[in-house]
Amino acid sequence: MEEMWVFGYGSLMWRPGFDYVEARHATLHGLHRRLCIFSHVHRGTPQRPGLVLGLDKGGSCKGMVFRVEPASQAQVLAYLREREMMNGVYYEAMRRVRLDDGAGVEALCYCAVRGHAQYAPVMDLEATVQQVHGAVGQSGPNEDYVLSTVEQIRQMGARDLALERVADAIRKITATS
Repeated sequence: MEEMWVFGYGSLMWRPGFDYVEARHATLHGLHRRLCIFSHVHRGTPQRPGLVLGLDKGGSCKGMVFRVEPASQAQVLAYLREREMMNGVYYEAMRRVRLDDGAGVEALCYCAVRGHAQYAPVMDLEATVQQVHGAVGQSGPNEDYVLSTVEQIRQMGARDLALERVADAIRKITATS
């Protein structure tokens, strides 16, 4: 069986939830990280949806790739499909990513389905923050998701300016509440 790599760009970076034998920083070209999925389960509810990340068309995205040993691949894939594909808002795609040493590998990516009812249109900063602030789902507050992702990106020595603006606005709201 060939080696399997999984690309994480949101909570998979800081809470993969599966066993892996190697984790590396990587860059994916042609897709970018965006708060473009209305979350009805993990970070919100149908009555008060939060926003979670998806890979959307264009740009690039710095993230983490996890190498899974062949003996664990079926179990990891089952776990990821249950976690990421429960409502069909993501599709699986194999994409070439560039590792931190310049090598390239094919990695499993979970990309946003643009035609899905939970796909969020592009929103300005204020609307995005309003959607995130106060939303809570089975995995906790939506704010924690955004702040944890920004922290992980910073720990990698990378930046995501759009997500950082959302995180900064959330911190300001939290500091005044």
